[in-house]
Amino acid sequence: MDKLFLKAYGKLNLGLDVLGIREDGYHEVKMVMQSVNLYDGIEIEKTDKKDIEIETNLYYLPLNENNIVYKATKLLFDEFGINEGVKIKLDKRIPVAAGMAGGSADAAAVLRGINKMFNLGLKRNDLMERGGKIGADVPYCILNGTALATGIGEKIEPLTDIEECYILLAKPNVNISTKSIYTELDEIEIKNHPDIDLIVSGLKEKNLRKVALNMGNVLELVTIPKCPVITDIKKKMIDGGAINSMMSGSGPTVFGIFENEEDAYQTKKDIMDMQCTNLVYVTKTFNPKRRNGEKNVKTCYEK
Repeated sequence: MDKLFLKAYGKLNLGLDVLGIREDGYHEVKMVMQSVNLYDGIEIEKTDKKDIEIETNLYYLPLNENNIVYKATKLLFDEFGINEGVKIKLDKRIPVAAGMAGGSADAAAVLRGINKMFNLGLKRNDLMERGGKIGADVPYCILNGTALATGIGEKIEPLTDIEECYILLAKPNVNISTKSIYTELDEIEIKNHPDIDLIVSGLKEKNLRKVALNMGNVLELVTIPKCPVITDIKKKMIDGGAINSMMSGSGPTVFGIFENEEDAYQTKKDIMDMQCTNLVYVTKTFNPKRRNGEKNVKTCYEK
């Protein structure tokens, strides 16, 4: 196989709680993760150059060892002694520095792709273990779907798939440093923690409203003061018919869960009129067939 095309799906946090700091300096978290059908396109092609070449549609992304896709490729090349070349083309659609794990999703897709292209024989759990060496979100992005993440985010447990619904995404025109958000969180007393167990039970009951109404993200305590428009966008989504709205990850992307497609698209227009961002998307939740990977999974991107 000389060429592959893969989809790297963005993620949202339906719930994000920080339980404390571990002795190694990492934060102990408890999160419910969810894939959405907004994805980056990745093409991997063998070349004769015996190196790793990266192309992307975003001029400001690094194309060398500072790119997480490069790191993922080199990890498997070094481990398995692969002495060939590949060109990797990234068509970035997931907003960058947005709390949607776009880079981690790209790395996860490339790990799957290199494994398949070079017949390495690694199982999903093998790839997840290696992905954890690159980034805490990479193991989840290899799994995709609905999952509980604990530890520093590397311990992944599949959950009952969320009921299919419409997701409205809006990323304000600012970039957020995840590291700085967690650092500042350490200086704040968290009085109200989201009830992650209630979200999980809502998923088991296939009760979308229970899931949505119990969403919570403690990182909003730090990010919203830096980007107050997050609150305005959340209100606009709820006023527009979202069951609930929340910031994903460390932000600044805001998402709303809608049962009605027309409401989602009308609210998209309303947010565009706010002129705080051009990055507004309507998509759906994405849950791959776990036994069949990406086979026969329909994708809807954007009208």
